Order: sequence, then C-alpha cells, then structure tokens
Amino acid sequence: MAIHYHCRHCGYKVGSIDSQSVYTEQLGFHQLTDTERQEMINYQQNGDVHVKTICEDCQEALERNPDWHEEERFIQ
Repeated sequence: MAIHYHCRHCGYKVGSIDSQSVYTEQLGFHQLTDTERQEMINYQQNGDVHVKTICEDCQEALERNPDWHEEERFIQ
C-alpha cells in the first residue's frame, strides 16, 4: 500500500509514503470533514491512496493572487 500526494492544481507529485500500516490519525485525515475527504482522498483497487494537496509553487501563486481560490485549476 502506498499513499501518493499530488497537487490538485498542477498535478505535480508532491510525494509518496510506502507503508503497510499507517493510521488516518497519523496523516491528519481524521481532521477532515466527510465532504473534504470525498474531494481530497481517492482509494484505488490495489490499496493505494491518492491524496489531493497543494504544492509550494501553487500555494505561493495563490498567496499572490487570492482571487484564484475560486478556480479549481488556474495553471494551464
């Protein structure tokens, strides 16, 4: 089982965790609402988990352009 983190805006692979046993509390998933979990976490048939996050570059772009928060994708 692996947990893969990708930027939800540009698709950049932020990182992965390869582990046989990880608790949701360790990853902070328990702090998300049900809606946030549905939007951010995708469970694959092979047991892998894909998590939408934000990379440093997109975070900086959002800080410089706060109105972009309304857009799902702002990098073309």
